Amino acid sequence: MPLGVLWLGLTLLGALQIQALDSTPNLIPAPPLTRVPLQPNFKDDQFQGKWYVVGLAGNAINKEKEGKFTMYTTTYELKEDHSYNVTSTLLRNGNCDYWIRTFVPSSQPGQLTLGNIERYPGVQSYTVRVVATNYDQHATVFFKKAFKNEEYFKTTLYGRTKELPLGLKENFIRFAKSLGLTDNHIIFPTPIDQCIDD
Repeated sequence: MPLGVLWLGLTLLGALQIQALDSTPNLIPAPPLTRVPLQPNFKDDQFQGKWYVVGLAGNAINKEKEGKFTMYTTTYELKEDHSYNVTSTLLRNGNCDYWIRTFVPSSQPGQLTLGNIERYPGVQSYTVRVVATNYDQHATVFFKKAFKNEEYFKTTLYGRTKELPLGLKENFIRFAKSLGLTDNHIIFPTPIDQCIDD
């Protein structure tokens, strides 16, 4: 009898460990920033303004689980100290939702960090890197965040309009895959009019 109880206990313990492993995402490791290109001669004044998020890829994104993902915008407003007020506008549960934060320049033009980081519990570091842009049509931006001892990263394909040429989307896919991401980590949000065109 005691041996049967022991086996039952060990079986339950094993089941709990497997369940715990399943609930912890196996994140693709974030690349070092030295592997992420930086836009040469970055012009902060030309980068400001409204961008549509045309493509999104990241180690915490799962295309199969996301389902239909709607487009949102991110607007960069340049301040006198060369930091940006950054507002993302998205449609959530039928309402317009606004997420506002500050990105502060670092020693490298085109690389920014999250301002007032202490206001974001659990965030240990947050780096934004403009990979490439022509300022008036498209931009690729890389984000890396350390949160509660896990490293998350994503890259976005921004457009000044909701549609971009196929070649730019293909380049974005190639870049995302060069970071170790797979097709399942890459999504192209569905264009909408609500909230993001106000």
